[in-house]
Amino acid sequence: MKIRKAVITAAGDHHARLPLQTLVDRHGEIRTSLRLMLDEVADSGIEEVAIIVRPGQQSPYLAAAGPHASRLVFFEQSSPRGYGDAILRARDFAAGEAFLHLVSDHLYLSRTDRLCAQQLVEAATKHECSVSAIQPTRENEVAFFGTIGGTPLPQSDNLYNVNTVIEKPTPTIAEQHLIVAGQRAGHYLCMFGMHVLTPTVLTLLQKSLDAAPAGYNIDLSSSLHQLAQAERYLALEIAGSRYNISDKYGLLLAQLAFSLSGDDRDLILTELVNLLAVK
Repeated sequence: MKIRKAVITAAGDHHARLPLQTLVDRHGEIRTSLRLMLDEVADSGIEEVAIIVRPGQQSPYLAAAGPHASRLVFFEQSSPRGYGDAILRARDFAAGEAFLHLVSDHLYLSRTDRLCAQQLVEAATKHECSVSAIQPTRENEVAFFGTIGGTPLPQSDNLYNVNTVIEKPTPTIAEQHLIVAGQRAGHYLCMFGMHVLTPTVLTLLQKSLDAAPAGYNIDLSSSLHQLAQAERYLALEIAGSRYNISDKYGLLLAQLAFSLSGDDRDLILTELVNLLAVK
């Protein structure tokens, strides 16, 4: 299975402008959040990228994409019916192929020499199935994420067979249905904001949309739960961190993380000490 395409969803009410924000990358260059995402997917072997946008938003995204503009195609989510519906707008673009999917309000920082998206694409290519990126997350935060339940893959320390996916569970529901062997007490495997999805997921999303009452939205997690019952579906614990730039101070925390892992780490540490010393 070769992953050549990516789909980025950016049409949410509160997310449309997030990828247009700027920060300084690890090498001191000013980049838009979108440019950083596109750098990552391109360096992971992706050739074409579809972005799901609000009507009339194509121009600022093209400007924010920098040298990646030529690889972009856009699909507008008019009359939106949720996250799952946004992904479905790229069904013709996927054209029966598996694809990398990222959300537009997350930035990613790897702890290894392989990018987060690269780690995920390599796992999906090797195992030839859908793979969701995950990260161990404290139980007080599970209400903000889709969360998986499953079992460790034999002879692997970072892959899991998925059997359950629940969108934003309560800690009680998580304790009842989502405990995974080997995790620290009070920690669950939550979505990282990055997936490789097979065409089966699009079929399940379409069925969900067709069955939903008029005006009701559909999510991705419900279809991922159905996917786990229909075919092999894995989750990969990424060696890296996700930063939700839609959170309060989310962009600031992402900027600090990039700065402290970059060429000017010592300078940033010095300036932070100076800031902390101010009364």
